[in-house]
Amino acid sequence: MTVNTTPQFVPDTAPIAPIQFLDQDGRLAAGATPALDTAGILEGLRYMAWGRAFDAKSFSLQRQGKLGTFAPLVGQEAAIMGAAMATDPARDWLVPQYRETPALVRHGHSALRVALYRLGHPHGGRIDANVKVMQFNISLAAQIPHAVGLGWGMKMQGQDGVAVAYFGEGSSSEGDFHEAANLAGVMKAPVIFFLQNNQWAISTPREIQSQATDLAARAPGYGMPGVSVDGNDLLAVHKVTAEAVARARAGEGPTLIEAHTFRMWAHTTADDPTRYVNPEVKERWEKRDPIDRIQKYLSAQGLWDDARHGEMQASVEAEVEAVFAEAFAHPPARAEEIYEHTFASSTPALERQRQWHLGA
Repeated sequence: MTVNTTPQFVPDTAPIAPIQFLDQDGRLAAGATPALDTAGILEGLRYMAWGRAFDAKSFSLQRQGKLGTFAPLVGQEAAIMGAAMATDPARDWLVPQYRETPALVRHGHSALRVALYRLGHPHGGRIDANVKVMQFNISLAAQIPHAVGLGWGMKMQGQDGVAVAYFGEGSSSEGDFHEAANLAGVMKAPVIFFLQNNQWAISTPREIQSQATDLAARAPGYGMPGVSVDGNDLLAVHKVTAEAVARARAGEGPTLIEAHTFRMWAHTTADDPTRYVNPEVKERWEKRDPIDRIQKYLSAQGLWDDARHGEMQASVEAEVEAVFAEAFAHPPARAEEIYEHTFASSTPALERQRQWHLGA
């Protein structure tokens, strides 16, 4: 037997060109065939606008000291909703990081609960039994193994559901991502690894966070396809995710999707991006605003104008105001509730703490 003792190095590959249907002016590329019909596009746009209005109200309340720190979604609406619109709330699971509010609401989660969550009320952590979403996750990448568990579990039970795990490019350098991706590939779990590359892991830029040419190019190492897509293009994100969902339902296993987008607001309301974001780069990305882009596309089809925009904006803002009014009117939490949401059945140790707390 001849043994090869000469190292064979695989040359660095050229960057994967992201799939794009709409340019920044909303023009549809030749040959592009969106999978969303007009009703679906309008639905997606409304959720995108609702999400931005929800964060704008939250930001105002946070600056008034009435609401806790949160992570805004502004700039990432097409990535979030393009993926969500490719799922079925009746059978698929959404596993968020912390910016995916409109996707969870579209999936059946209560907007009131999200508002309560941001207000620090324990009732904000409650998810109805028939709603297939997980709670927001602040620990980076810790939710990704759970998504694989959900997908693998559904496969073992003979269900055709799919789990979509949202996370950022910073999370893709965490061990939780790599372990989860490896297990999903081995078990052919029906999971979509939806990586939102918003260019920043808090204040660490993408360029020094990883030396990988493309994050989507990591996929073959785990036995799955990797797809790169323009994350500010609702139609392209939806089409790519819909194809990945179809693969998963057919038993063909997981897919890694890298959605190239940009975080136009701060990482969280505790962050000051003006200290590290180049304003010229931000200005270039603002011209690719995902909401503006889909509105320009609809305008070219004769389906959008200033009047319709005004009606939609007034409608979503009124809804958001009503949600927060209801949240502020919600009965305050009782101190002893901290003992009621830890275990399904109370433990002796927890019961001793409760009795001590109540002075009994």
